[in-house]
Amino acid sequence: MRPDDATQTDLIRVAHLLADAARVETLRLFRVGGLVADDKAAAGVLFDPVTEADRAAEKAMRAILAAERPDDGIVGEEFGTKAGTSGLTWVLDPIDGTRGYISGTPTWGVLIAISDATGPIFGIIDQPYIGERFIGGFGRADMTGPHGTVPLATRKRRIFADATLLSTFPEVGSALERRAFEAVSKTVKLTRFGMDCYGYALLAAGHVDLVIEAGLQPYDIHAPIAVIKAAGGIVSNWQGGAAHHGGRVIAAANADIHAVALAALQEVVDG
Repeated sequence: MRPDDATQTDLIRVAHLLADAARVETLRLFRVGGLVADDKAAAGVLFDPVTEADRAAEKAMRAILAAERPDDGIVGEEFGTKAGTSGLTWVLDPIDGTRGYISGTPTWGVLIAISDATGPIFGIIDQPYIGERFIGGFGRADMTGPHGTVPLATRKRRIFADATLLSTFPEVGSALERRAFEAVSKTVKLTRFGMDCYGYALLAAGHVDLVIEAGLQPYDIHAPIAVIKAAGGIVSNWQGGAAHHGGRVIAAANADIHAVALAALQEVVDG
């Protein structure tokens, strides 16, 4: 059962409080000399940095939730899971794209989602340095930034050969996953890497057609799912099912683009 109107209003209010608090903590240390990044990756795994800013932002958000929504659950990248009793869970990634953050690029973001047993129902992708906030869910889909507030809408149907595809890492995932990605990449007009969560925001805003990734965690994708779906797009796993558990994810501007890309991925992975 979806939250009633009053609860939706309160959830949106609290979500913005979280995003505001995370902005303060992440901007406090962004492009500041001497920031230390610890590597939390297991041996032999790609560099997976975490900084004081990641931890401080998640702590600030959790403190707000403890005061405002104590009965809700929490899933956070840095401090794990807190069980709740309300049937709602906040899924938090305090800095999605810490590699970009420590490199000074403005493609990282704060991800905040509200989810129930079916998956995400409201989400925020916030880019503090640029000052852009993308929201989606509960009948809303808009972005507030330097040009004011504008509605979000994904691109409509277009020739697949004219599509723009984004991903975070050139290697994508395993060798098999890379081959599947390349089967799509070689048939589109433009492929760009290094976007982290900002790529999903660009898709929701109608600037690109596809984001394809692998190896995601739930906190990486809950907020993008909510924002993109609210903007008219589609997010699934590489089998066409629900994507909120993470893993292999494809986000598309519309059903036609999704169908073509999904078929190409499946031909490699399942063939």
